[in-house]
Amino acid sequence: QVRLVESGGGLGQAGGSLVLACIGDGGIFNMRGWGWWRQTPGNQREPVARITSDGKPDYADSVKGRFIISRDNAKSTVYLRMNSLKPDDTAVYYCNTNSPVKFNWGQGTRVTVSS
Repeated sequence: QVRLVESGGGLGQAGGSLVLACIGDGGIFNMRGWGWWRQTPGNQREPVARITSDGKPDYADSVKGRFIISRDNAKSTVYLRMNSLKPDDTAVYYCNTNSPVKFNWGQGTRVTVSS
């Protein structure tokens, strides 16, 4: 079982940037695609960005052109650079494998964007 640990959230200002990191400890990290999801109270977790095992990214329309997903296989870490932050980006962010069979979700990292 892979343990997922997200970090890097916090308070950001509209127009600013944050970088999230997720360590996928305990599995064959580099053979998997990974993604970021976010969740706000009362809503389902929604996909934000994903990256394939060979590094191809894909983004939700709401973050396209603002967020950048990347991975460092040597560190078993996937990153999400969040630029041009908007208050609507406020959420708890989670990472997981892109596979339909997910690992146990981590605690997530909370991002709050002030206007």
